[in-house]
Amino acid sequence: MTDDPEVAALLRTLAPQVLGVVARRHGDFDRCEDAVQEALLAAAAAWPVDGRPDNPAGWLVTVASRRWTDLWRQDNARRRRERLAVAEPEPPPTPEVDDTLAVLLMCCHPSLTPASQVALTLRAVGGLTTAEIARALLVPETTVGQRISRAKQRIRASGATFGLPQPEQLPARIAAVLAVLYSIFTEGSTASSGATLHRTELSGEAIRLTRELHRQRPADGEVAGLLALMLLTDARRPARTGPDGALVSLAEQDRARWDRAAIREGTALVRQALRDTAVGPYQVQAAIAALHDEAGRAEDTDWPQILALYDLLDALTPGPMVTLNRIVALAMAYGPDVGLRALAGVQDDPALAQHHRTAAVHAHLLEQAGNPMAAREHYRLAARRTLNLLERRYLESRAQRLDPASDSPG
Repeated sequence: MTDDPEVAALLRTLAPQVLGVVARRHGDFDRCEDAVQEALLAAAAAWPVDGRPDNPAGWLVTVASRRWTDLWRQDNARRRRERLAVAEPEPPPTPEVDDTLAVLLMCCHPSLTPASQVALTLRAVGGLTTAEIARALLVPETTVGQRISRAKQRIRASGATFGLPQPEQLPARIAAVLAVLYSIFTEGSTASSGATLHRTELSGEAIRLTRELHRQRPADGEVAGLLALMLLTDARRPARTGPDGALVSLAEQDRARWDRAAIREGTALVRQALRDTAVGPYQVQAAIAALHDEAGRAEDTDWPQILALYDLLDALTPGPMVTLNRIVALAMAYGPDVGLRALAGVQDDPALAQHHRTAAVHAHLLEQAGNPMAAREHYRLAARRTLNLLERRYLESRAQRLDPASDSPG
């Protein structure tokens, strides 16, 4: 949007607040979102040159309202029934009501597909342009534009009005927001495809938005748990790749490179949430991440406690990745043969059978059990299945290391 990082950060912070003001004034989320996006682009072009206005939020509301008026008049002219003139709004004060949560909930409306929820959240709440979202998600700009357009059409067709839902609907809607934010973070933390492991523009934005949600809902244990999980996971990012860009496994990482401030913050968040609120899946995952981060060495990791937490997580939200991660913890706590037997019991699960992580875990356990030839073949299988080039190179290097021919003199 702009090369000025301070202006970019300010615009992303103000984007949902301004959208909330304009949507409350005009009641048309679709047209209002377009108008605010154009106001953000105008600010990105003008502010680095002309300087920031005294009231940045008011400036954006004014420009967005003018653009909404233009769009409204154009629509009505096409239908030949423009009935009233809309006065130019005076620059309003900075909004006293923060509508960030309402905008988040609208972007994660249950009528939308997950992909559309992600795209609309990044644009309407994150303040990213369609082009920026496309680059971050590694999809064509036209695809992102179509997702956003379809999302707004679905919202309009649903008859949803801007504002907070009824209290009895709020927990389910907040859960949808958390799922979208975690999806954005996960894609940024370990990209599902492409030549890089991290997309920090996504993981960083997910952390920022979750931190904002936590500010608005400080007593929500799962919001705190998700923020803690993100911080504790992202703290390891500096050590996840080596100087040559190669992937480094958790056990082999230089833990001195981990972000200790993020670890302290994430650990404090999850401890308080577990102490003061009902236990939820994000809190349990954050507790697992904290146990990894608190271990000074890989061999100091409290695997029996991690296994117990995975048992709890499996009871709360069973799923294929929970099953696979529990098997890893089981093997680390009680030996690779125990893990291999457990893995054999889930090999027919369709969600796991063709997943590259299943083959990678199988390879690791076979290697630990002293069967390098079988491990090598499973590393190669895992490498063929992953779409992330960095992961593929790592898995291929593990296979190559177990190839007897690699030890022969050249």
